[in-house]
Amino acid sequence: MVIATALYRGSHLVAGGAVVAQHQRDRLFPWLALVAAIAFTALIWFMAARHRRLVPWAVGLDVLVIGCLLPFGAYAWGGARAQESIAWVMLLGGSASAMAAVAFGARLLVVAVALLVATHLAGYLMVEADAAVTGAHLNALVFSAVVSWVLTWYLCRQGEQVDAANRRTLAAEAQRARFAERVAHHNALHDTVLATLTAIARGGVDANTSVMRERCAREAAYLRRLVEQADDRESASGVRAALEESVRAAEALGLRVTARYHEPPAVPGEIALAMARAATEALNNVRCHAGTGHAYLTAAGDSGRLIVTVVDRGRGFGTGSAGPRRSAAPEGSGGSEGSGGSARPVTGGIGLDRCVYARMRGVGGRAFVDSAPGEGVRVELRWPG
Repeated sequence: MVIATALYRGSHLVAGGAVVAQHQRDRLFPWLALVAAIAFTALIWFMAARHRRLVPWAVGLDVLVIGCLLPFGAYAWGGARAQESIAWVMLLGGSASAMAAVAFGARLLVVAVALLVATHLAGYLMVEADAAVTGAHLNALVFSAVVSWVLTWYLCRQGEQVDAANRRTLAAEAQRARFAERVAHHNALHDTVLATLTAIARGGVDANTSVMRERCAREAAYLRRLVEQADDRESASGVRAALEESVRAAEALGLRVTARYHEPPAVPGEIALAMARAATEALNNVRCHAGTGHAYLTAAGDSGRLIVTVVDRGRGFGTGSAGPRRSAAPEGSGGSEGSGGSARPVTGGIGLDRCVYARMRGVGGRAFVDSAPGEGVRVELRWPG
């Protein structure tokens, strides 16, 4: 409607410019009136572009000055003594009433239209215009407002219906996602916890063996994470599901992982997969090189950024100095950020370099490592970088 009323006013300005150039070019006031109409129109559309809607005070100023005062000015100083010479000024009132219908509420619109009708009726009476011309103009003035109001109401109503349909679609998608997540958890429980409990109940395995105790510990950790997941975080279920696969893969190889998910933001599926694979390599680094059987994984959101950290309390690593080190893969390389040294742990092979840094760079993220000898390793994955 902002665009429609802009085109409507533009057609009136073109018509007014043609009349002034052809019939009133020797008079100063018609040119001043045309410039004033253009200036007020520019103000209205500048404010509309800034606020993405017609601003009521700017439209009200246009109604008062261009719609109500300009006809009297044309009569008093512009020499408009006939209906032909004042018609182009009156024409601007039609677009003023259309803009008022878009910008104002119902009560203020009635006041604006009544003021425009009274002003234009007085203007045509001053120049002794024909009753048919006066009636046709007032009819156009009123119905410009009516048509604009009806179209605005209709478009708003259609927009509300589209929004409601989108909300219903999102709710249905969320419900399907919850159902799929429940099915996935059911299958995981069936293949792990229930299978273990069934085997123990039937006496087919010895529950006191170290292998069975480790399996029970892994599955207890999985159940704990499952219970801690809040039901109102479906938007990040893709992130959690991908990271959970990494955690379960590490636990299947004998690493105990304490995982926490603190409202991670929703990210595209390929980003969640890349983060999970990088986290898998970080966990493998702990399992193979840290000298500890326990790692900690945390996923959280910070101002729309997904941050995943993998921490261990193992032997750590360094580059020959005793102090801690923070390194990252800079753009286009695997080097250290700030020290110029290699970002690869001296005990970790090339896994972090090729699998963590490279994966994060490939999706527009970054990877950071904090470590010192005897103080463990902290790997931080960020997206976007």
